[in-house]
Amino acid sequence: MNLKNFFLEIGLMVLLMVFLIPVLSAAGAQTAPAFDWEQASWDEITVQARGTQVNFAMWSGSQAINEWIDNVVAPRLLDLYGLTLNRIPADAPVFVNRLATEKQQNRTRGSFDLLWINGENFKRAYQAGTIAGPITQKLPNFLNYVDPATAEFDFGFPTMGYEAPYGRAQFVLEYDSASTEPPVSYAQLPQWVREHPGYFTYPEPSDFTGSAFIRQAFIAVTGGAQQYLQGWDPDLYQSQSPKLWDYLNDLKPYLWQQGRSYPRELSFLDGLFERGEVKINMTYTQGQTQARILQGRYPGTARSFVMEDASLFNTHFTAMPFNAPNRAGALVLANYLLSPEAQLSKNDPANWGDFTVLDMQRLQPADRRAFEQLDLGPATLDFATLEAAAVPELPSEYLEALQADWYRYVLGQ
Repeated sequence: MNLKNFFLEIGLMVLLMVFLIPVLSAAGAQTAPAFDWEQASWDEITVQARGTQVNFAMWSGSQAINEWIDNVVAPRLLDLYGLTLNRIPADAPVFVNRLATEKQQNRTRGSFDLLWINGENFKRAYQAGTIAGPITQKLPNFLNYVDPATAEFDFGFPTMGYEAPYGRAQFVLEYDSASTEPPVSYAQLPQWVREHPGYFTYPEPSDFTGSAFIRQAFIAVTGGAQQYLQGWDPDLYQSQSPKLWDYLNDLKPYLWQQGRSYPRELSFLDGLFERGEVKINMTYTQGQTQARILQGRYPGTARSFVMEDASLFNTHFTAMPFNAPNRAGALVLANYLLSPEAQLSKNDPANWGDFTVLDMQRLQPADRRAFEQLDLGPATLDFATLEAAAVPELPSEYLEALQADWYRYVLGQ
């Protein structure tokens, strides 16, 4: 071979390497396709989740709930599935806004795997295209133990399988039966506050419980919830809402600090109640009173009661973001939270006191007996009392309008 041909062959080999190496590398990179959770079997999902971390974004304003997640749920997930749970404290509006930003930025790998969400926050996230799904048909515990009709709507908005039910809550109020005889309706409350000036208040409606309190008052003073359940009617709202502002403004002079300020969040009201600065507290967890007796925060004489003319109830849910990096882990966590084991533990006032979403008729006899024998304690109202006062949540547009208008017509901003 002469020198000219030798260098020609060397040149051709270099050119081939320059063009072929990137092609071969690209081909090799495509040999590990992304996990297709929608087509995977449940066994494949659990295998995919093993050895991973799942990021659970949730409201973390309750020490009892946080401890249940960290000390009960997390160890069981690790034991059963080899899945590490990372609880991320975040209010729902915060992570809903963050997801919307990530969507605009085309971020395909997000910050969260599973969300604790419901109401207007779910509606906003779904309409923004930031929720993945449907997911419920992938969850064995949903298919086996939940009546799907009970999870069909969230604040009047269809869930369409994009949310997995997590728990059931009903609004109750709290008092010390050794020293207080509370009002039992919104009709009785004005007289009670006049007779006990300074001993009652409620959180601002930016707090979920404060918002629920004014929604109940709206229902009670305007003739009931049924008129609002057909969907948002701005004319109806405009004609009825002035009755609420008159009612709440009549209470103001007799509230804590004469209504000049209101607790920004429920935890502040909790402190006022525990110190005796107010005589009535409120919660959207019907088992909380007994739980706090067991924690030593409330005296043994503390009890819960409902406003007989309106006691809101709802189902809260979990959902998976559109860009969840660990979708298998998210599904395993959502499914475990629907297990009879987790739902029974959550229902126990010693842990949380949040009622179950499971259909008792679908459970195995032993699991059904465990729920029936669960000691909810004397501070927890019986089902008949709760059911008699229960009213469904209103469509989210009413919630948003009431929250905004309270600041204008009551706080005067």
